[in-house]
Amino acid sequence: MKLWIDGALRGEPEAYEQLVAQYRGMALAVAYQLLQDAYAAEDVVQEAFTEAFGNLVKLERPEAFPGWFKVIVQRQCYRWLRRKRHTVVPLEELDEAIRADRQDHDPESQTMHKELQQTLRSSIARLPSTMQIVVDLFYFQGYTLQEISEFLGVSISALKKRLFDARVKLKRSVPVRNLASTFNELYEGGKGMLHIMNGDHAASRLRESGIQGDIMVWRELYTYGPVTTDMTGRKARQHRAVVLEDELGIPQKQYLQIEGLEHKLLSLKPEQEIVLWFEHDLYDQTMLSYILYFLSEKNLMNLKLNLLCIDSFPQVEHFRGLGQLTPAQMQTLSGTWHVIQDEEIEAGRELWEAYTSPDVREHERYLKQCSQALPFASAAFQAHLSRLPSQTNGLSIIEQTTLETIMEGIQHAPALFHAVGGKLPVLGMGDLEYWAHLNRMSKGTYALIRMTGAESFPKYNQHEHAFDDATVSVTELGIQVLNGEVDWGSLREDEYWVGGLHVIKGRVCSMI
Repeated sequence: MKLWIDGALRGEPEAYEQLVAQYRGMALAVAYQLLQDAYAAEDVVQEAFTEAFGNLVKLERPEAFPGWFKVIVQRQCYRWLRRKRHTVVPLEELDEAIRADRQDHDPESQTMHKELQQTLRSSIARLPSTMQIVVDLFYFQGYTLQEISEFLGVSISALKKRLFDARVKLKRSVPVRNLASTFNELYEGGKGMLHIMNGDHAASRLRESGIQGDIMVWRELYTYGPVTTDMTGRKARQHRAVVLEDELGIPQKQYLQIEGLEHKLLSLKPEQEIVLWFEHDLYDQTMLSYILYFLSEKNLMNLKLNLLCIDSFPQVEHFRGLGQLTPAQMQTLSGTWHVIQDEEIEAGRELWEAYTSPDVREHERYLKQCSQALPFASAAFQAHLSRLPSQTNGLSIIEQTTLETIMEGIQHAPALFHAVGGKLPVLGMGDLEYWAHLNRMSKGTYALIRMTGAESFPKYNQHEHAFDDATVSVTELGIQVLNGEVDWGSLREDEYWVGGLHVIKGRVCSMI
């Protein structure tokens, strides 16, 4: 490929022809998938090649050409869609999947053969789009899995999984033995995979979707309590266990089960494969960054690593997490993950090291220089810093939003959690964590809020029935702080952690 690109840069026609011959079919498949218009796909691909050849000098690494060119094709498709004003041309007939005996030309055989084509065509059209394109490229256009992997930026194992899933679906919908038998190259269906997720509910939905492989729920919440760069250190972890038990009610023994999850990762064999399922919010981004840091720190990079990280899902208007999806929706995500690249691993390390630093300057420096390899990291880190006391009134974004929401009239405690969570979705804050914040706001001489109807805010497995009807109101001091008349940071006497930063009496005790 490097020779072709070098030749194209020198203006050699043969090099252009080689690149076009190699990638035209895949580009057409991608374009058709987006446009559903064969003639428009041809035009778009031609435009994409023109744009690519005009910008080859910007391509730093020749081996990156397949993925780089795919992005250009997609961009040209979106441009076409924006200016499109006519009805889509009907779908072209698919190429024959099974050819009739060359010596058999009787009308009955030809009619049956045509019906078979129609059955195949309609069945493939019902597959998820991610499966359709792989079936097209692999079975009908003859591209190798390696070529498809380079072009789509999807691991070979994930492509095999898509082909496996596609065949399972086609065998159910196409009652023709010969047709089903043409789809070979079966994959074991992900049996060697380990899927790591952030919560039991999402994991349950994933299991119900029928996905193959083991599922591990990573039971940690790095958004609360003290964290250190090396979380495996016994002293630091024990300190964290004590804080989580005291403030959230999580038994130390139960929290320390996280060590068992880490040991399981350490015991994985090189041929095994991991898929990380995470979301865009701070809760997930810190978890993702820690796992990437842990794997690289423990020299486990020989494992096959994949990532699925999303901030939206079709048909879900207000997407907050994978747990919202039905098993059927989860199944459509199967195989859509991508192979984790070195720059993503390094970006995960940088995020974790900055997040756990006790020096506030490292947090500020990261925000200015953070990598774009993990697209949601920057926004999540900004949300992380917004939890520090503001210089205006000493309130964090959680405390500020809580007071504002109560003043808007939402005083029912459970409703308050949902309202504040809806305003601050980038935090990914759970109810247990939120009740701990409210507990701090309601304690001591300088309380900002007052709860009636229940004795205390819930802790882990300690929910009181009376709390369901509890209400929260803002104290006189809370109103003054909210109006900027009083700095709450100068009054409070508690301590807490925001990532690696230790906040004592409203001040960040930064390492100097």
